[in-house]
Amino acid sequence: MSQESPSTLPLSGRPYRELTWAAVVFGVLIGAVMTSAFTYVALKLGFTLSGSTVAAILGFAVLRGVLRKGSIIENNINQTVASGVNTASAGVAFTLPALYIMGEDFNVWSVIVAAVAGAFLGMVVIIPLRKQMIEFERLRFPSGIAVASLLRSPGAGARQAKLLVGGFAISAAIHLATGMQVIPDELNFGAWFGLPAWVSLSIAISFASLGAGLLSGRGGLPFVFGGMLAWWLIAPVAVLAGLVPTVGDMVTVKAHTGYDDWVTWDVLYGQMLRPLGIGVLIGGALSGVVASFPALKSAIVSLSSASKTGAGGSDELPIHVLTGGVGVAFLVLFGAAMMADPTLGLGRQLLIAVVGTIWLALAGLIVAQATGMTDISPMSGMSLIGVTLMFFLSGGNVVPAIILGVAVCIGIGQCADMMGDLKSGHLIGAKPKKQQLAQLLVCWVGVPVAVGTIVLLWGDGGGFGPGNAELSAPQGTALAAIMESLQAGAAPLDKYVAGGAIGLGLGLHPVGGLGVLIGLAMYLPFNITVTYGIGCAANLWLTRLRGERWIGDTAVPVAAGFIIGEALTSLGVVLYQLASS
Repeated sequence: MSQESPSTLPLSGRPYRELTWAAVVFGVLIGAVMTSAFTYVALKLGFTLSGSTVAAILGFAVLRGVLRKGSIIENNINQTVASGVNTASAGVAFTLPALYIMGEDFNVWSVIVAAVAGAFLGMVVIIPLRKQMIEFERLRFPSGIAVASLLRSPGAGARQAKLLVGGFAISAAIHLATGMQVIPDELNFGAWFGLPAWVSLSIAISFASLGAGLLSGRGGLPFVFGGMLAWWLIAPVAVLAGLVPTVGDMVTVKAHTGYDDWVTWDVLYGQMLRPLGIGVLIGGALSGVVASFPALKSAIVSLSSASKTGAGGSDELPIHVLTGGVGVAFLVLFGAAMMADPTLGLGRQLLIAVVGTIWLALAGLIVAQATGMTDISPMSGMSLIGVTLMFFLSGGNVVPAIILGVAVCIGIGQCADMMGDLKSGHLIGAKPKKQQLAQLLVCWVGVPVAVGTIVLLWGDGGGFGPGNAELSAPQGTALAAIMESLQAGAAPLDKYVAGGAIGLGLGLHPVGGLGVLIGLAMYLPFNITVTYGIGCAANLWLTRLRGERWIGDTAVPVAAGFIIGEALTSLGVVLYQLASS
């Protein structure tokens, strides 16, 4: 046994439990559950959440409460594994739905192979920068600090686990009741008061949306503002000004404007709000990239410094493991490019793999650095640029572009997640090498879970997308619209440009990610946004009433239960329907 430092030895003289099978297996199980749940949330809201807090809470309940052996650093391995598995939910849910929405034929296995390669690449390119970013530059990584604070409070674990299970039960029961129409799935106050349909005033009965807002608090208010801007300002002005075309005897919504017009909801949403929201999203994403230029400079300096000081000696995985991992992951990415479209030719497939690897590494460095400094990730912008690069390199073929985009998006997410976990470990005295090894072994697990969830929810071809009020897949819808515009060479440029200008302008605001959040909200069904906003307001009110500590100890596990309860119940209903048929 290697010599342990005094900080890692209890009074008994034996080392604390850290990298154990119990922590790894439980982390994989929790990570897989969260991957399914947060993939569902991403299709519903257009963004996903970190699972580290949920994993840490449940880890204390099981590792210490049930097994009665768990230590703080062992639970840190559990949350590292769980969050590493769950990272795939964002990468897959933001990109893969575009192929379904566009009706493209593709090989699901090529998606899985590419995504697994992206997960490993994201891990191995960022690990050598741990010492530089965390120990030398001492980047904050606010989420990592928050998780470390939770890990230092193991006594609350059992109580929080009970709260999470209670939230799960309430959410699951309500979701089943709305599905069976025992209670309505929304409260339409607009119809009750005779308001026109284009003045959206309804609240979705969705505890997943409520829980997401409760977790986000003040940070989620820009998202709510985006929905209000779209449905309470732009939509009424567009109708009253006659900017929305009128139609004849179609399935329409009566608009009480005083002019006895008939206005289709599809026209208002499809030709006005959706393209404008996509433009705001693009502008906001690009402004995030521009704002990350200082992070790029800092990342390059970090990489240069790390190359001089080494990867960290015995604290890190050996450098040959990392370089070998890059080589293997690149070959797998090349194989995925061949599987995605065998007709591209060997030269083009090799070029796609090379550029994809380089862009993933560069974007991953930027995202990790930006997350460390501000806790705001410009992942949407980096992923959008990556998919566009793949589109042009593939000669305008959307299938390999998006499949390689899945890999890039997952790899970028792994970079930020790994650094955040290493920050948590650094603060509680964990060994970086053990965290790195644990996540490297299991980072691929979330990929088939997330892809399988997408396939399952798609069902018979109408499981999500613009026509689905419950799962509108905002990120996938936006990506599909952009790809279709690039393919056709025609797009509603006036609205894209106007939205892009708004998004770029919002990027100048000190609130990070403002343009992306508002762009997402502009083409999300507003009843979902309202429910999310109620959760944000509840967080602010409860924080003022009970304090931030109470929010972390009580509201966070309940909100996590709300999200997981609705998501897993929805997936369970789909599985039951498939089994019945």
